[in-house]
Amino acid sequence: MKKKINEASYFTLNENAQYFECGYSCDNGLFLKLKDEQFFITDARYTLEAKQTISQPQTQVIESSDLLATAATLINKSPIKHIIFDPHQITLGAFERLKGSLESKKTLEGIGNFCQTKRIIKTKDQIKLIKKSQKLNKEAYKNFAKYLNKHGHLMREQELYYRSQKYLTHNGTYRLSFEPILGINANAAKPHALPSPKVKLKYGDLLLFDAGIAYKRYCSDRTRTGFFGKDGITFSKHQNFPDKELQKIYDIVLQAQEKTIKLLRSGMSGKQIDGIAREVIDKAGYGKYFIHSTGHGIGLDIHELPFISKKSETIIEDGMVFSIEPGIYIPNRYGVRIEDLVVVEDGRAVVL
Repeated sequence: MKKKINEASYFTLNENAQYFECGYSCDNGLFLKLKDEQFFITDARYTLEAKQTISQPQTQVIESSDLLATAATLINKSPIKHIIFDPHQITLGAFERLKGSLESKKTLEGIGNFCQTKRIIKTKDQIKLIKKSQKLNKEAYKNFAKYLNKHGHLMREQELYYRSQKYLTHNGTYRLSFEPILGINANAAKPHALPSPKVKLKYGDLLLFDAGIAYKRYCSDRTRTGFFGKDGITFSKHQNFPDKELQKIYDIVLQAQEKTIKLLRSGMSGKQIDGIAREVIDKAGYGKYFIHSTGHGIGLDIHELPFISKKSETIIEDGMVFSIEPGIYIPNRYGVRIEDLVVVEDGRAVVL
């Protein structure tokens, strides 16, 4: 499939896919590849910047007030007859208008996430960018922990959520790769919890923090679950909770994560890797409380291929980068999740 797409003609409306193809993107752009010809179609607001920024000299910038109509004209003029597109990126109305504008001998084939399939294996340079992004993310965690230790006691979740972004963005230098997730005690039992305007951080509380930034557009992602005591909090993977059941749950999640990272190999499917983490949690009796996938790919998108889930048939190869993030969530009590990013090198996982 990857070879087929690399050799195909296609168009994309997705900004990260546009950037991957030509080094530039905007919110009203269409990248079109017709065999050896490449076009970036956009309106007058962006044409000058596109011409100055696009890194591939073979990509022609075309100004248009109707991207689909211009794309249709270019496709009709080309000898290329078969065009691939991602059906997730285009509305039914837009698709029908484009199809109706094409000559009868031209065909369109919808392949979901084909742009991500093209970049599922990262280059060494892309891996370096993700590694740098994660390094900056880790620094942000340390600085946010210092802030919590000085000012966090009795602060509301909503305010902590707001304050965390100062450290994640390094005072506005970088953008977030996604909206952070911050949950105290029972709110941490919601994997994608919204910050509460009422819940306050107190000594003895559990705090789950899931966050990432983007460095040169490449995303990072990390989750830590920590104990906030009078001596403060650290976002290390080794935590000591006074609650024995909570400590047991934490240790199970940590074991599931570390075992998965240790045992995963290239040649395994996504669901086989997911099964390593799930087996640890199932055997401990908490299987029904592990309610999401073990991991997801990461790169220009915060969630991209490959997916490490119960249904994933994707075969893992060297150069793939993804998260390993098992969790256990006890409703109305607490949730635990531990997440790191790994790259597969020489058949094994290396933590970034």
